[in-house]
Amino acid sequence: MTLLTRACAAMAAVLTAAACVASAPGSAAGAPPATASSAGAPAVDDRSSVSPGLTGHRPCAGQPDVTCADLTVPLDREGAVPGTLKLQTAVLGRADAPRGTLLFLTGGPGQPGVPFVPRIRARLPEALAEYRLVMIDQRGTGGQAIDCPALQREVGSSDTVAPTPAAVTACADVLGEKRNLFTTADTVADLEDLRRALGVPSWTLDGVSYGTFTAGRYALTHPQRVRRLVLDSVVPLDGAGVLYEDSLGHSARVLRTACREQRCGFDPARDLAKVVRRDDNGVGVFNLLVIASIIDPKLDDPRFGILNALHASAAGDRARLDALVSGFSAPSDESPADFSAGLHAATLCADSRWPWGDASAPVEGRERALRRAVQRVRPAEVWPFERETAGEQGIARTCLPWPASRPGRAAPGSTLTMPVLLLAGDRDLSTPVRWARELAARTPRAELVVVEGAGHSTQSRSDGGARAARDFLLR
Repeated sequence: MTLLTRACAAMAAVLTAAACVASAPGSAAGAPPATASSAGAPAVDDRSSVSPGLTGHRPCAGQPDVTCADLTVPLDREGAVPGTLKLQTAVLGRADAPRGTLLFLTGGPGQPGVPFVPRIRARLPEALAEYRLVMIDQRGTGGQAIDCPALQREVGSSDTVAPTPAAVTACADVLGEKRNLFTTADTVADLEDLRRALGVPSWTLDGVSYGTFTAGRYALTHPQRVRRLVLDSVVPLDGAGVLYEDSLGHSARVLRTACREQRCGFDPARDLAKVVRRDDNGVGVFNLLVIASIIDPKLDDPRFGILNALHASAAGDRARLDALVSGFSAPSDESPADFSAGLHAATLCADSRWPWGDASAPVEGRERALRRAVQRVRPAEVWPFERETAGEQGIARTCLPWPASRPGRAAPGSTLTMPVLLLAGDRDLSTPVRWARELAARTPRAELVVVEGAGHSTQSRSDGGARAARDFLLR
């Protein structure tokens, strides 16, 4: 799942807010760009921080003590499509750090990693005094991001905004046969190449949002290479529910908890139920709440006034809520280098579990299978939304017309055996806390920390999440 970074522009347009702290999963706004400088000596004299398996060592732009370098990997590991990819990496700290190497994986899929080194080092300073930090722009992101202009404009980094079928098929046409080469399994293989290039026998992984899926799949594929694992804002390791039922249903609790804390005096969940049935705007309202659960998880920022906007709309004054919904669903100006909507589609459509089967299923018949799956959803599961919203939101609508492709490969294992910290914000609607609880229940050495009042990406946006990660990493 992904943070909706279109939120800043929407807030400015709708609410004339002066600033926005929304940012990509595992990061925060204000991180300077970290595109590589074109030339220069290594960022530090001590070359033990990097490895000869990485090439083009140079200072990361704006980060003189961080070394950027390139990892060269095959485009197609089966050899059918020729070519290679250069994945930018960033390394902070010495190879002989007391606790070894920490690989931090950002989310999406579609978000780069290197630009967010400043944010991670600011949030985990005590841990990074003991670890060497490594971050990577995963294939299809950053400087070599997949660029699908129409899809990028329509959805940006949103999971929930539904694109047009034309934008989806145009993106698949741009990729052609390469659309099969951006699965999580491909990224897992890239990460194993990175470990070898760094010359480390094992390392610690920390992933946020979709980064939890990548980190978990790596740990299931190479369990002997993982010392410990932090999974923040958990995506189920067998694939997220593409109909978003858990998030839709969790909305009632998030709204009512916020109302109780603010003593609002009405039931916002009932107001929402009335509004979406009257106005047929379930996807737009859900998109608004997902954004809010990230940037304003307690729903108490007076600039937004979401609870009051819902209540007013239910009473007949629709202007405020309609403006919020429209603004947060507006076309995105987010660049592919900041978040690639094309990579997002290619990876999710290959890796997810669909009502019509896997990614190889023909497009014909998918709509019928989706409708049948929606009708099987119990209304109580998704209330205060309607079950039709589950089939109309962006994840389903992106992959419905995506051409038949090679499915992503499953990991060879199913149980994480190393120590695992699971972090969840109790207000998160992007990756609801239920997903973390379910993974904790079947992970022998799991520790679950639910951060009250927090939304998505707890390490980056809540002190409780950062403290829990620090304590676990230094244990």
